[in-house]
Amino acid sequence: MEQPLFGSVDEVVERLAGAGYLASTAVATTVFLADRLGKPLLVEGPAGVGKTELARALAAATGSALVRLQCYEGIDESRALYEWNHAKQLLRITAARDEHWQDTRDDVFSEEFLLSRPLLTAIRNAEPTVLLIDETDKADVEMEGLLLEVLGDFQVTVPELGTITATRRPFVLLTSNATRELSEALKRRCLFLHLDFPEPELERDIVTLQVPGLDQRLTESLVRVVGALRGMDLRKAPSIAETVDWARTLLALGAEVLDEQVVHSTLGVLLKYQSDHRKAAAELRLDRVLGSATP
Repeated sequence: MEQPLFGSVDEVVERLAGAGYLASTAVATTVFLADRLGKPLLVEGPAGVGKTELARALAAATGSALVRLQCYEGIDESRALYEWNHAKQLLRITAARDEHWQDTRDDVFSEEFLLSRPLLTAIRNAEPTVLLIDETDKADVEMEGLLLEVLGDFQVTVPELGTITATRRPFVLLTSNATRELSEALKRRCLFLHLDFPEPELERDIVTLQVPGLDQRLTESLVRVVGALRGMDLRKAPSIAETVDWARTLLALGAEVLDEQVVHSTLGVLLKYQSDHRKAAAELRLDRVLGSATP
């Protein structure tokens, strides 16, 4: 039995906080159970709620290597699992014209010519590893079949080399923005966690942790404004990371209060589409948003 990464739910909270990630009890409990049960963790939610950051924090908190597979439409086995270095193989074959083909074949299909991609890299790593399979919903359905095979037994068969089995199972975290429904077979193999934008109190704590020099009243105001923006029908709502970036921006500018001029001159830190800028300019009412904030 492998040594678990965490001894308790409270330890998950404490160690993630030490890595700069403030986890709720629900998040910490799910992480703890995924670790103890040895099951992959599927984290679903809108873009910008901290799904990828959770994997980074887990790696940092446990001293694990972080191996990331970024999914996209058209990704295949050669990009996710392994492929052979064809250019190097060709050079070896060319240089061995006078040798027996069987000897050359055994050589070119050896470890020296194998290019390990994220899935195989994570399986072969004997040290603690966090395997992040990011934006799984962007991959094709065929990729899910590969993930089922690999994550089921944590082993990979390379026909020329044999079966490679994990000596230490990685902590696997899959993320999804829910742009398409993942297969029931993949979901059954995972624990599920839904992340949404944090409550204002938690987001204030996140900003305070990440930008400790910012005045608390200003922190309160910027969290209220970000919440108001997320309540609009925007093309891309501000992420938690963008909230933190905005806090750092206000600190760098020496802003003491949020007023119309400060907000509109720095809105590009939060909103990355012109249509969202126009909507915010037309609908955001600072007096209403900040009316009950502490003066």
